[in-house]
Amino acid sequence: MLVAGVSGTGKTTLAKRIAELLNSTHVELDALFHGPNWTPRPDFLADVRSFIATDTWTTEWQYGSARPLLFERADLLVWLDLPFARVTLPRLLRRTIRRRYAREELWNGNVEPPLNTFFTNSEHIVRWGFQTRHKYRHLVPTLEARQPHLIVVRLQSQREVEEWLAGPLFDTLAQPL
Repeated sequence: MLVAGVSGTGKTTLAKRIAELLNSTHVELDALFHGPNWTPRPDFLADVRSFIATDTWTTEWQYGSARPLLFERADLLVWLDLPFARVTLPRLLRRTIRRRYAREELWNGNVEPPLNTFFTNSEHIVRWGFQTRHKYRHLVPTLEARQPHLIVVRLQSQREVEEWLAGPLFDTLAQPL
């Protein structure tokens, strides 16, 4: 199962919740991708292939090199299409500031860079979120057209997320085969 959305929508949080409710494995793609000093890990795609070879898994649909592998094996994609200015951007700002001030270790020894790098680094997570805020409005419909077997659930508010998790479709997914 995949969870898609721009940075700050809550992809990882939802993927973890889904995996817990389904008693399946959640693999965080950022943890596989980022090596020390924010360098890409050379084993990233091999690690992705390894976990998607298992029967049940949940992860985020990100990283262009991994997306084709992921959607070929997925049966469901949950698209978090939350309002950017009102929901996603504030979440992204709060998360980034909290992580920076707490010097929270993210993956493989990495921490959020100083906040002033927002002005100097074109790939700063907040700038990245803003620059890619419309990305999935093209990617998801294209994916749906190419992969008719894939069920896509588009959720546009936190209330819809909670209702979907508590609803009959999710209950059906949670039933053992």
